[in-house]
Amino acid sequence: MENFTNNKRVLQEIYQIVALQENEGDIANYIPELAKVNPERFGVSFLSINNEEFGIGDWQTKFSIQSISKVLSLSLAYKIVGDKIWERVGVEPSGSAFNSLVQLETDNGIPRNPFINGGAMVICDVLISHLKNPINDFLDYVREISYCKDIYFSESVAKSEASAGYRNIALCNFIKSFGNIKNQPNEVLDFYFKMCSIEMSCQELTKTFLFLANSKFRTASGDIVLNLGQAKRINAIMQTCGFYDESGEFSFKVGLPGKSGVGGGIAALYPGKYCIAVWSPKLNKKGNSYRGMKFLELFTSETQLSIF
Repeated sequence: MENFTNNKRVLQEIYQIVALQENEGDIANYIPELAKVNPERFGVSFLSINNEEFGIGDWQTKFSIQSISKVLSLSLAYKIVGDKIWERVGVEPSGSAFNSLVQLETDNGIPRNPFINGGAMVICDVLISHLKNPINDFLDYVREISYCKDIYFSESVAKSEASAGYRNIALCNFIKSFGNIKNQPNEVLDFYFKMCSIEMSCQELTKTFLFLANSKFRTASGDIVLNLGQAKRINAIMQTCGFYDESGEFSFKVGLPGKSGVGGGIAALYPGKYCIAVWSPKLNKKGNSYRGMKFLELFTSETQLSIF
């Protein structure tokens, strides 16, 4: 990538600036296991489509990627069933909480997009219907596209989420009442909680999301993950729906497709150029990493490496 040396310098400088500022926000302590994470952890990884890589801070430390995993489940479901997927889930920003039941009532059980909790559960349901061993097959898929064999679910995080997941249990059963969940809710919820509990480092996240940035990407077995049109659509949904109720602000300030998770991670990309991942556990009021949002805003502003 052009000016990689300069980008590396900018990444180092911005990391130091953000690290010295007050670390505002709160950890997602409503999930008991996530409340145990050190709030001062902070890592950044950068990977160009030419495999130029740079990391700083806790960039190789694994953490719970949570809702970032919804991009991966969507990509696999899209690969399997194609455009039929949009018959069961929309592509619009929700305009309401990511775990809202009210909207599902209005929309007859069709979630507004695949990144709110209800939408992700419908995607999980699709995968359960098409995979022989859904949980293991999904994990194998993630390992294949990331070229990383050392990726696993966290049983403790999954159990922790299930123990406090009353709202999600209600959502899944509510969608089932409209007929948009085909399998048993308990099976869908088990897949959903385990999917969200996947642990990766920032370095692994940039490798995992490279297939959405690099049109020439191939898996270890030589397969294309998604065609150009499919990749474009997933990037578009990340651009408009990837950051809960802060998606518009992220697009305005950062200008990249991306996805956040309440574990404090953010994965973002510039199609045709690079992927970047940031991890800092403290979340702002919208549920996105405080330091992560700040870092990415400063990085794209300084380098002018955004899609706008």
